[in-house]
Amino acid sequence: MTTQIKHDDLSQAREHIHNQICQKYSDIYNWFCSKTKELEYPIYSSYDIRDSGWKVTNVDANIYPAGFNNICPTDKETSVELFKKYITTHYPFQVKKILLITEEHTKNPYYLENVYTISDLLTQGGYQVRLAFPKDLPETLHLESVTGHQLQFGSGYENSKWVQDFNPDLVLSNNDFSIALEEWATHLTKPMNPPRELGWYQRKKSRYFQNYNKLATEFCDVLQVDPFLMRVETEEMLDFDISSDVSRDRLAQQVDVFLQNLALKYKAENIQQTPFCFVKNNAGTYGLGVIKVNSAQEIKEWTYNARKKMKAAKGGREIEQVIIQEGIPSIIRSEQSSAEPVIYMIGSELAGGFLRTHADKSETESLNSPGAVYKKLCVTDLYDKRMTCPKENVYGWSAKLGLLAIGLEAQQMNIHFQKYEKAKCGSI
Repeated sequence: MTTQIKHDDLSQAREHIHNQICQKYSDIYNWFCSKTKELEYPIYSSYDIRDSGWKVTNVDANIYPAGFNNICPTDKETSVELFKKYITTHYPFQVKKILLITEEHTKNPYYLENVYTISDLLTQGGYQVRLAFPKDLPETLHLESVTGHQLQFGSGYENSKWVQDFNPDLVLSNNDFSIALEEWATHLTKPMNPPRELGWYQRKKSRYFQNYNKLATEFCDVLQVDPFLMRVETEEMLDFDISSDVSRDRLAQQVDVFLQNLALKYKAENIQQTPFCFVKNNAGTYGLGVIKVNSAQEIKEWTYNARKKMKAAKGGREIEQVIIQEGIPSIIRSEQSSAEPVIYMIGSELAGGFLRTHADKSETESLNSPGAVYKKLCVTDLYDKRMTCPKENVYGWSAKLGLLAIGLEAQQMNIHFQKYEKAKCGSI
C-alpha cells in the first residue's frame, strides 16, 4: 500500500520521499544491492535531476560525463578512494596504468579542466595515467586547461608508440562515441570502461527511461510512496525527419495526445501546473537537439531556427528519432537564477555534484545551454548526516536508480565489460 500526500506544499514531495527513505533504509539498501550484484555498470556517470516540489526525477543521464572539475571540493577528496574501490573490486587483476581516452575538444579549456581532474583523482589513487585521442597523431599535443594545467595527448591507437611505451592495463573512456570510431576500436585489445558500445552512436534515451521508470516504480513500492513522485513520462517517436511536413504533423499529433494525458494525470493528482514537454534527440548529448513544447500547434509553427536545431546533433549526425518527455519545472533557485542538481557517481556510489544555474532561463526551460554557471552542491555529508540532508538524499537516490537503468541498458543491448567482475554494492 502506498502512502499519499497532498500537493499543496512545494517541498512536501521531496520531504515525503526523504522521510520514507530514512525509515526504510535497510529495505532499499538490500533492494539496491540485489540489483547491482547482477549488473555490469560503468566506472562513472552523471545525472540531471529536476525537482518540481511535487515530483523529483531524473531527466538525463551521461555515461561519459564531463564536468568533474565542477563537483564539490570535499567530494573530490572522497572520489579518490571511490575510484580505487571500483577498480580493485571489478578488476581484480592488478591495474597500475590507465589510458584515458577523451573527446577531441582541443580548443575547450573547460573540458580540458575536466580531463585534468579525472586524471588527478586517479593519480592521487596511485595510478599512472596517460591521455590520448582515439585517432592517429603524428606527434603529441600539449594543451592547457582553463586554470593553466598542462596536458599532453598522444594517439590512442594501440599500435602507436604513445600507447605501446605505456602499455596500459585498463582504458578509461571520457569520449561519448557519438561517432562509432569502429576503425580505432578494431585495434583495441585492452579492457575499456565504459565500453564504446554504450556510446551515443547506438545508445537510446528511450531505452534508458523505460528502465528508469520501471526501477522508480519498484523503488517506490519498497518505499510505499506513489511512483508518480519519481517517474518522468517519456515516449519515443521513430523515423523522425524534421524536413518532412508529414513527420512534423505526426510528431504534433503524438505531442497533443501526450499533453492531454498529462493534463488528466495532473488533475487527478490535484496539480495546478499546465503540462508541457520537451522534444529531445533520442541519441543526443551536450543539450543539443532539445526543444521545449507547450502545444502541438507550436510544432506546426516551428521556425527555421527551431527546425535547424532538431536537424543535426553532435558530430553532424542526422536526428532520426526523438523522445517526447514530460517537462518538469524546477523550484530550485541559486540567488536569482533557476537551478537544477547534477549528481555524479563512481560505480554504484555517490561521488559528488553541483547546481547547474542559468540566469537567463526560466524554471521550465532546459538549463543545459551556453551561459550556465555551476554552484556548490556536496553529497559527502550524506555518509554521516543522512537525516539532515533531504535534498542530497532524494537526488542521490534518483541518481542511483539511473545507475541501475544504465546497467539494465547494457544487459539488454548484450554489452559486456571486458574482464569486469560483478560484485555486491558497497556502503551507500
